[in-house]
Amino acid sequence: MTRDAAFKRRVRARMARTGERYAAARAQVDDRTTEAAARTGDTTHVLHVTNGDCAAEVMRAAGLTEPILPWRDVLHDGPVPGGLSDAELRAVRADFIAGARLDPASVRADFDSRDATLAAAAARAAHRDGRVVLWFEADLYDQLQVVQVIDRLHRAGVPPEAVSLVSAGEFPGVAHFGGLGELSPAELLRLRTDELPLTAEAYDVAVAAWAAFTAPDPAGLAPIARIASPVLRHLGEAFGRLAQEYPGRSDGLSLTERRIVLAVEGGAGTAGAVFAEVRRRERRPYLGDTSCFDRIAELAGARRPLLAVGPGTTDDGSYADRAVELTATGRDVLAGRADHVELNGVDRWIGGVHLSGTRPAWRYDERLETLRPS
Repeated sequence: MTRDAAFKRRVRARMARTGERYAAARAQVDDRTTEAAARTGDTTHVLHVTNGDCAAEVMRAAGLTEPILPWRDVLHDGPVPGGLSDAELRAVRADFIAGARLDPASVRADFDSRDATLAAAAARAAHRDGRVVLWFEADLYDQLQVVQVIDRLHRAGVPPEAVSLVSAGEFPGVAHFGGLGELSPAELLRLRTDELPLTAEAYDVAVAAWAAFTAPDPAGLAPIARIASPVLRHLGEAFGRLAQEYPGRSDGLSLTERRIVLAVEGGAGTAGAVFAEVRRRERRPYLGDTSCFDRIAELAGARRPLLAVGPGTTDDGSYADRAVELTATGRDVLAGRADHVELNGVDRWIGGVHLSGTRPAWRYDERLETLRPS
């Protein structure tokens, strides 16, 4: 993909929005600014938003100028209820992210600063005095952040042409692409040739996806999983993966829990080895080691444990070195002779849905590959 091809795509995107002929649309798109942005990665009043600190560091090394905003929220884990103000949602997410490990006030201050930075950039972009460039990957972690950010920009009155998206699902020569943070600065800049301006249709899709994710009823997830957006091209796949985190109809396990138990059955003898196997099975990066270890601990601490976890073997107390074994209950659940949720209940938030008790209202039907009421 050449820079000229990327410029032509911007022109065609304008044609689709405005109905102009090619020559008229081309005259409205500043070719020199596009070339400069592709070469230097920045123009005046540009906010770059990305998924975390590793990617942000590569972007700085690549010469992209501040502000560069890491979004820093694991939205597929914990409560993300709809109907709240931005400040109220920040408080909910900060309390959850902090948990027992971090200071809630510090996490909330970080979220406050993050949202203030986005709001300031949105105000400039809404008055045609700035742009926002979103740098994200194809996995569920990133795609949920994408639709949250776009929903915020939409509510702030930012026109779609002031927002563009660099969305990386793969990279040439990388067999299992792990994310922007593993690229070199030069490799990251190569992704700029695939930068796409947002369209009105993409805006509508992102807003609908955020509403479906934060709704107290998950019925809206399936339509998003079927969407094929030429701009938000990874969103459907990500929402399909999200649905698989609901308890399965066959065994009461989410896909992540099932892969954890299967990894132990397959010979992974430590928590670290389990994480490595679970990560290998995912088409896209899904969860980090800490989240995986938390799931292992939940399965081992259930009323009827599916796993047995031994003490650590290192002085630093690393959870990765803990021995993990399958219990008889775990074997029964894998064989379909028992149901994890019926035995142990569930207490988990997925977006705006709170699953609780031994008979949650929704389950994922593995045979039909869709969510169904219990």
